[in-house]
Amino acid sequence: MTKTVAVLVGSIREGSLNRKLAQALEKLAEGKLKFDHVRIDDLPFYNEDLWQDPPAAVSRFKDQVAGADAILIVSPEYNRTYPGILANAFEWGSRPSGKSVWARKPTAVTGTSPGAIGSAVGQAHLRGAVLNLATVPMHAPEAYIQWKPENFADDGSVTDESTRNFLQAYVDAFAKWIDKHQ
Repeated sequence: MTKTVAVLVGSIREGSLNRKLAQALEKLAEGKLKFDHVRIDDLPFYNEDLWQDPPAAVSRFKDQVAGADAILIVSPEYNRTYPGILANAFEWGSRPSGKSVWARKPTAVTGTSPGAIGSAVGQAHLRGAVLNLATVPMHAPEAYIQWKPENFADDGSVTDESTRNFLQAYVDAFAKWIDKHQ
């Protein structure tokens, strides 16, 4: 049975490199994992007062993540950490107390940037955050991807063989991680 992966992308801009990476990973996961892209740009800033009448975006978000078998976070690095939009999603998903949608879900973190270290420092912070959310983070392999546009086609396929093989190994390891820890 194909496992469903809730995909959160930490960049909401139209031409997001990390969204393109998520699409490439989805193509490589075909037949193994079903990616369910979770919208986070419409979540209001976390405010406990809103639990009296939760916004529809919050309910949709929590239901979508709760219904997934696993979580994949694909994120840029902002100021040596991860974007605030992800922190906001983490807060909504972990509350109210005792109703976290994150707990015990196998989780993987990756990201890309044009820089040589491909979001490595931001991913280190993300790993700490998802561990604190009580997910089951995949620690290896890690995937810090330096974005090179010539390695990816517009349809999401990976055109560079070395990059494709590396990302395929990452996706395969995540699928095994899900099977082991779900």
